[in-house]
Amino acid sequence: MFTLRITVLITIIFPLNYEFCFCGCAHAEYEIEGQCCPMCAPGNRVVWHCTDDTSTTCVPCPEFTHIDEPSSYTECFTCTVCDEGRGLRVNKACTQSSDTVCGPLEGFYCTEQNKGSCRFAVQHSECSPGQYIKQAGTGSTDTVCADCKGDTYSNGSFSSCLPHTKCEALGLTETNPGTKSSDSECGNSPTALAVIIFSVIVTLIIIFTVVFTIIHIRKKKHSKHSGKFVQNIFMRSNCFIIDFSVQPI
Repeated sequence: MFTLRITVLITIIFPLNYEFCFCGCAHAEYEIEGQCCPMCAPGNRVVWHCTDDTSTTCVPCPEFTHIDEPSSYTECFTCTVCDEGRGLRVNKACTQSSDTVCGPLEGFYCTEQNKGSCRFAVQHSECSPGQYIKQAGTGSTDTVCADCKGDTYSNGSFSSCLPHTKCEALGLTETNPGTKSSDSECGNSPTALAVIIFSVIVTLIIIFTVVFTIIHIRKKKHSKHSGKFVQNIFMRSNCFIIDFSVQPI
C-alpha cells in the first residue's frame, strides 16, 4: 500500500516539475507567445519581439524617458519631475537608464521615498519661544525641540538656552524679569539716576561760572586799558601846548 502511494506521487509530481522546467525562461528572458525572448538592456525598449530566426530588437529610449532595468517593455517611462511645490529639487538628472533622483529642498525633510528618490518633503518644524533646537533637521529627519529649564531663555532659534542677565552684577536694576522666551531687562535705579542728574547740573553750573568769570575779567582789563590810552593822549596834548608856548619869537 505504501509503495503504491509513493508510485502515485512520483507519477503526478514528476511530470509537473518536468513541465515547469521545460516552460520556464531564463532570468534575462521574457516569454511571449510560448517563445523565450532576450530582454532589452536598461535604457532600451522592445521594438520587435524575437522569432525562431531573430533575436529581440531594441532601441534606445527617447529624451526625457527611461527604463532602469532589463525588461520587455515596449514603451519607456517619462522622467520624474522634481516639483518644488512638493518640497523637492533635482539631486541627479534623469538618463535613459535611470530616473530622476529627487531630494528635499533646503530646510525640508523627506517623508516619502521610492528607489532612493524622494517623492514628497515637508518643511522642518520651527521651535517655539521658550524652546531651543536640540537637534537640527536634516534631509531625512525633522527638527527636534526641547524646553528651556531653570533661569534660562531662548527665542526658538537658539541651539541652546542662554542664562538670564544678572543686572545686579552690572551695577544696574532689573526693570523686567527674564522669562523662558526673553532675557532680563536692566536699567539705572532711581537713586543712581538722581546722582547722575545732580552731577550733570553741578558740572554745568561750574562751567557757566568759569566762563562768566573769564568774560568779566577780560572786560575789566579792556576797560582799564582804554582809560590809560585816553589819559596818555590827553597828557601828550598838554605837553605839546606847553612846549609850543615857550618857544622864542
